[in-house]
Amino acid sequence: MILIVDDNRNNIYSLQKLLESKDFQVDTAESGEEALRKALKNDYALIILDVQMPGMDGFEVAESFGGYSKTKDIPIIFLSAVNTEKEFITRGYASGAIDYVTKPIDPDILLLKVKTFYNLQENSLAMKKTQQSLELEVQGRREAQVMMKSEIDHFHLMLEALPQIAFTLDSRGRVTFVNSKWYDYSASEKVFPETHPDDYCIPLEFERCRKKRKALDLELRIKNRNTGHFRFHLLRMTPVFEGKSIKNWVGTFTDIDDQKKIEKEKDEFLSIASHELKTPLTSIKAYMQLLERKLKINEENAEASYVTKALSQVEKLNSLITDLLDVSKIDNGKLKINKKRSNLDNVINSAIDTILQTHDNNVKISRHGTIPNILIPLDEIRIEQVLINFLTNAIKYSPKNNQVIVSTFVDDNEVKVSVTDFGIGIPEFKQDAVFKKFYRVEESSLHFQGMGIGLYICAEIIQQHDGTIGLSSVVGEGSTFYFTLPLN
Repeated sequence: MILIVDDNRNNIYSLQKLLESKDFQVDTAESGEEALRKALKNDYALIILDVQMPGMDGFEVAESFGGYSKTKDIPIIFLSAVNTEKEFITRGYASGAIDYVTKPIDPDILLLKVKTFYNLQENSLAMKKTQQSLELEVQGRREAQVMMKSEIDHFHLMLEALPQIAFTLDSRGRVTFVNSKWYDYSASEKVFPETHPDDYCIPLEFERCRKKRKALDLELRIKNRNTGHFRFHLLRMTPVFEGKSIKNWVGTFTDIDDQKKIEKEKDEFLSIASHELKTPLTSIKAYMQLLERKLKINEENAEASYVTKALSQVEKLNSLITDLLDVSKIDNGKLKINKKRSNLDNVINSAIDTILQTHDNNVKISRHGTIPNILIPLDEIRIEQVLINFLTNAIKYSPKNNQVIVSTFVDDNEVKVSVTDFGIGIPEFKQDAVFKKFYRVEESSLHFQGMGIGLYICAEIIQQHDGTIGLSSVVGEGSTFYFTLPLN
């Protein structure tokens, strides 16, 4: 907006019409006092000020504008009908004017000057607003940085208070923070603790997980700098996402050395106990079999059925001890797998026949899919053990439906065998744990016997065959356990 200040209404009218004809917004004042009040109240891009006015003349008005922060930067064009001498003009510039126009006014020259100074002032105001916005943005960012630093400091303080070794990494895997416990195992915050020669390499394992954008979770031994001993630790490195991108990683080393020693002692006890039980149990089984044969000579002898039932219980105990021995072998790395090229279809049929002979007649096992007549490198006894375990569980956990489906599927690289039941099912959040040692789903443990080691053994057998093992299940609808074997 442009403010015209003149004590002559005719001059104001003519100037106002001239400027409005060029789409300028115009405001007017008929005295210096009125002009000052309006300038302090409104925003003007340009002031056209008559020099000769009663009361406050134009010079005094301009000097008054210069005394206020709101008005000191508004450009002023002086209008004067007389006294164009150098001294008079000099006073005008000294009082704050940026240009001088004499009367009678040349409209074209006045409009040219108005447009020029108006645009300059508008640009200047725009630049000031931009500068203010930038200053506000900079201030906001500084406050955000201060707040973020405070949050980071608080987070680091929390990590420092943890009993574990704690650290953070950036998105590329470079260490950005370590707590004081880190230095018990590493001399530098940039270097991971030294691992046992037989264990995993931390940088390689982390890089593998970083590319997959998944958390790292593994057990390894790291060397204590003070004692020189290697202690077992559980390493966890978890990505922190910001949207779809990984912002950083948070990691911990948890000392589990004492726990591992207790587990080792327990495994040694199980191994010794299993071996000690195996010898007398074998003798008991042999004597019971001899007694059964002798009693069965007389078909009317009722004691024969008792011996048969006792033999069944002995066989269950023998199977349990065998599983415990397998667990001990797995923990000591001594579970032997003797692979030779075999017909998998024969192994599957053998496992099904064993189940049908040892269970009630109402069990129904159907086959889906076929296996080509090819030989696959596998340990027949161990793979049959896996299948029998799958089939036994399928029947055990389907008390109201004894229908079981065995499916096979073959592609160019592997063969997949699955066993499906229609029983109680397993909750989704517990499915990842069923292949762990001694794990049992709580809901089933109340109604079904077992130690929770069968599937753990199965997983180890399939892993040593370079295959995969897994399941899918819906509570109340049933479960499908499967494993795959490579063709070569």
